Amino acid sequence: MKTITKNDQPGTGVTDDRNELLVADFDYELPPGLIAQHPLSRRDRSRMMVVDRKKSTILHRTFSDMLEYFDPADLLVMNDTRVMPARLFGKADGSILEFLLFRERPDKIWEALCRPAKKARPGRIINFDGGLQAEVTEAGQEGVRILKFSAADVRGELRRIGFAPLPLYIKRKPSDTGLRATDLVRYQTVFAGREGAVAAPTAGLHFTKEVIDKLKKAKARLAMVTLDVGPATFQPVRTEAVQEHRMLEESFEVSAEAAAEINAARAEGRRLTAIGTTVVRTLESSWQNGAVSPGCGSTSLFIYPGYEFKVIDRLLTNFHMPRSTLLMLVSAFAGKELIFEAYREAVHERYRFFSYGDCMLIL
Repeated sequence: MKTITKNDQPGTGVTDDRNELLVADFDYELPPGLIAQHPLSRRDRSRMMVVDRKKSTILHRTFSDMLEYFDPADLLVMNDTRVMPARLFGKADGSILEFLLFRERPDKIWEALCRPAKKARPGRIINFDGGLQAEVTEAGQEGVRILKFSAADVRGELRRIGFAPLPLYIKRKPSDTGLRATDLVRYQTVFAGREGAVAAPTAGLHFTKEVIDKLKKAKARLAMVTLDVGPATFQPVRTEAVQEHRMLEESFEVSAEAAAEINAARAEGRRLTAIGTTVVRTLESSWQNGAVSPGCGSTSLFIYPGYEFKVIDRLLTNFHMPRSTLLMLVSAFAGKELIFEAYREAVHERYRFFSYGDCMLIL
């Protein structure tokens, strides 16, 4: 497989007038009570808003109704990355610190986000449960710390004592270990493969094995790609103008089998549905010379209104945070006016928002 690097920002159709596309234009009011704090008892019981781009209509369904929107030979592309239990709580000089490990280096060294970062100065020893220790060797910007661990098998230690890397808007105390086992299962898709992500591809969380079996029986086609979700996905946009934001890189892989399936669907005019924004970025990043190219690579592709999509026809996605790159991506796909109308409707109808929340199928 060849290596692909996609670092370009959106090109055709994107204005250079900084006054026309502001981050503030992607803000909206969300009552805190609508932010889902727990998963539903069953994955497929989530609500599903169906937004039709051509008709500009909005319907309210449930995820278990999704088979009604798929025909035989439709292709669904999913992100099969597996979430690491990358959230650790440690102690240093009486203070409790929270770490999110997001990138592994050689020799037991990891890059991590830390809160509160000022308590993790270089040279400080962090003590975790079960005798695990790490030394802070470097301090980076925006709370990044470099940790040198004592254990030979850090990933094994994460599986033993780590927590699911839930987003900060899910309020959980470090001592609330009773929910640890539930989150380790539910903040993971049922089709997860190789471990590498520090956030879940949340659109995939609604699927059950039964739903996947029903799709296969209905002759829908499934393809798996991998994007190891990293800090880029939840990276805040701190610029005033949308165009000035720069995404962090995330690694992805498209197998030869998946590329062949996707390119065949495109050539035959079959509808292609991306299950989540991470799939969108993977497919758009691997598009070369009129086709999806197989290979491993990295992408910092930032999709916002004005971007011309090349691969996908439809998108299943969760509801996203205000002013986020994910909200900008879905606004690029369906049109900002229609998406914001849908979000106002979702607030009015009291949909559940964000990672453990409900979903939207954009036709």
